[in-house]
Amino acid sequence: MAYNITSLTDLVAQFEKLPGIGKKTAQRLAFHILAQPPERAQKFANALVTAREKIHFCSCCQALTDTDICPVCADSERDHSTICVVEDPKDVLAFEKTREYRGLYHVLHGAFSPLDGVGPEQLKIKELMSRLSNTDVKELIMATNLTVEGEATASYISRLAKPLGIKVTRLAYGIPVGGDLEYADEKTLTRALEGRNEI
Repeated sequence: MAYNITSLTDLVAQFEKLPGIGKKTAQRLAFHILAQPPERAQKFANALVTAREKIHFCSCCQALTDTDICPVCADSERDHSTICVVEDPKDVLAFEKTREYRGLYHVLHGAFSPLDGVGPEQLKIKELMSRLSNTDVKELIMATNLTVEGEATASYISRLAKPLGIKVTRLAYGIPVGGDLEYADEKTLTRALEGRNEI
């Protein structure tokens, strides 16, 4: 008869569903959790549940927050005339690490991918256009990933924004083509911001 503990198998299976986690790593994580004192395991479980319940999209920029408006949008010291458009909430964290960018953000939650059924309606483009028509934004920095999908998304948004008299720029190519922003180091992102070109 095979040695099987249902609860352990279920825990391993849940860890395996996380991106980049294979069976061996999932097993290591499960055994690590089980080796912790009960109160530490409970803290971990509580943090997961609380994060899932409290974190939602910022009503303005669509980044993740646990308040109605995220700290960046609420900061009166930021440059509210510039919006950096990114694909993913993780990209906001990457830019914030540079400590160089002082404008606002808008998170699209993806990029065009017709094969996966992702078009303008599935992204937060309508929310972006609403912001542009109700604020004094002068520049949109298109910081979508340098992939075919990211380029198509940037071009589409540029065509929508230009008739509003908004300058649309693209990050300079310090970022490798096909690369994701979240993996770029702070200096590369800073240079990409500084050398952005109008599109």
